[in-house]
Amino acid sequence: MVTVHEGNSAVIISVPHAGTEIPDDIRQSMTAVAGKVQDTDWYVDRLYKFAKQLDATMIVATLSRYVIDLNRDPQDNSLYPGQFTTSLCPVMTFNQEPLYASENVPSEEHICQRRKQYWQPYHDQITAQISRIKSHYGYAVLLDAHSIASRVPELFNGQLCDLNFGTFNGQSCDAALETLVEAIDHGGYSAVLNGRFKGGFITRHYGSPEQHIHAIQLELSQATYMNEETKQWDHDKATRLQQYLGVLCKQLIAWKPATIATNS
Repeated sequence: MVTVHEGNSAVIISVPHAGTEIPDDIRQSMTAVAGKVQDTDWYVDRLYKFAKQLDATMIVATLSRYVIDLNRDPQDNSLYPGQFTTSLCPVMTFNQEPLYASENVPSEEHICQRRKQYWQPYHDQITAQISRIKSHYGYAVLLDAHSIASRVPELFNGQLCDLNFGTFNGQSCDAALETLVEAIDHGGYSAVLNGRFKGGFITRHYGSPEQHIHAIQLELSQATYMNEETKQWDHDKATRLQQYLGVLCKQLIAWKPATIATNS
């Protein structure tokens, strides 16, 4: 349910929402809408495939977010109080279509089981890779990689920016790293920092500059690399975006904080 490529640079790329797998026993309890896995972060693992050549670590989930959302608080606390957002075990799509008939909505027992079986192993890998990299460099940089449809009226008004960076309002990474990301030439793409998306659970939980862990979320508009209507990969769009992402990742790898942890 999770694949890991261990790189030797200080950068870890987490891809929690590109998976489409739904175990048979869970799929049988879901609606036909769920089988379309329409809220998948389509092709994000493919977009960042080049990162292995840059010696970045890649952690990729193969499980659909409809089973359990790896980027949500395990206690299901809302990331954006007062705004619509899906839960730890989603019961509806972003368009508020039901994923279960009312009698099949996951119970607390089922949610607990999924948390142990599917959520925890992914986070165990993040923790292990951060520890491994920090032991070598004294710090780690975590890029949490996402994408979303350019228009989701239930989540935001109008059309989303191309590049949506989140640092939990500056709390999840060193200010110098945030400045670096803002200063990068975005190559004609529209970009915003801490707009509608400020970073999900992964960014907020693991990002801890005082502990020398620097986390940034990047939510890509799917209009930048695919045909949103057909859900097909667009080679020309994707190639251009990958060039930009390559520059971004190289900058993250080259960056070093002013202070790093020292081994006792």
